[in-house]
Amino acid sequence: MLDIGRTKIIHGFYRYTDIWFEWNQVLPNKEDGYALKAILAHDALVHPDHPLRLAGKPGIELSIGTLENGEARLLFSSAQVEYIRYWLHAMGFTKELIPLPYTDCLLTSSRLQNHSPVVYKTGGELRNALKMIDKNNRKLKGTDSNLNARRLMFERVRSLWSEQRGVWCSVDFEAWDLDHHVITEFGWSAIRWVEGQAIEDMGHLIVAKHRGYTNHYLPENRRFYHYGQSEDVTIKQLKERIHDMIRSMGRLGPLFLVFHDNYQDLKYLRSPEINAPLDGLSFFLPESCAEVETSEASKIYVVDTSELFAALEGDSGGQKRSLERVCRLLQIRPEFTQHLHNAGNDAG
Repeated sequence: MLDIGRTKIIHGFYRYTDIWFEWNQVLPNKEDGYALKAILAHDALVHPDHPLRLAGKPGIELSIGTLENGEARLLFSSAQVEYIRYWLHAMGFTKELIPLPYTDCLLTSSRLQNHSPVVYKTGGELRNALKMIDKNNRKLKGTDSNLNARRLMFERVRSLWSEQRGVWCSVDFEAWDLDHHVITEFGWSAIRWVEGQAIEDMGHLIVAKHRGYTNHYLPENRRFYHYGQSEDVTIKQLKERIHDMIRSMGRLGPLFLVFHDNYQDLKYLRSPEINAPLDGLSFFLPESCAEVETSEASKIYVVDTSELFAALEGDSGGQKRSLERVCRLLQIRPEFTQHLHNAGNDAG
């Protein structure tokens, strides 16, 4: 939120359904409403020449957010809404600069559990995403929707895992505890199946130039990787390794990226230093791996073990258990947990 003089400028998101169905209905000039409706049509949004199309993106980038009650919404950013009304007027498609939607419609980040960009390449893909979101939300009606959403996710993960298809890859970043912009480690642990046989891959990368940044408040365990030899890399090499890993795994079927509380790790993956290829990343799990393999939709999905454990405990609250606490409650043997806060061990 910016404060310019006495005017506060608030940035956030608008529900896709509010913008698509309602905004044009309340405009004072019906002809302006027709122009707005046309530029927001599904097939128009994904066109390469659409004014909201970002350079280098294979489709329209929107966002998916989770409300506090666990229900999901497809979202336009407030910047997109602002831009489209100015563009329509500048191009002469509206007689006046159309007014913004009511401020009550604006969702700030504080009103969302999470939000993530997602890219849709075709109008059909966008329509199918809306149907899936609506279907999932209907299952939550009349319940403790946040807890029910977690339980639905738990059962979906169990079902997908049992199919033994695609790649499941747990990833973790560590950063200097005095400046979280300084990435110090990256770890991963992946599993896939070939003719029913599990094939595992794991590793631990240390950013060489950041070895001197030692933690003050969190355990300093980067030297104690349990599952092999750590490898020193430059930031450039770290970026290349992560890009190659995600692309190669994505070619093998659906890729399930596993996190423990995904917010910070996704932030690192999307940072300028890494800029991982995550176009179309989805927080919504498919009903089956076979469905993904026959679909145009994204094949990269988020699985969050902190949410899964909350489902196991029957907890609908916002406080999530730490990885160390989860391991203790699940009675994971101490030799596997004595050196957490090592990115490779946390991923393993």
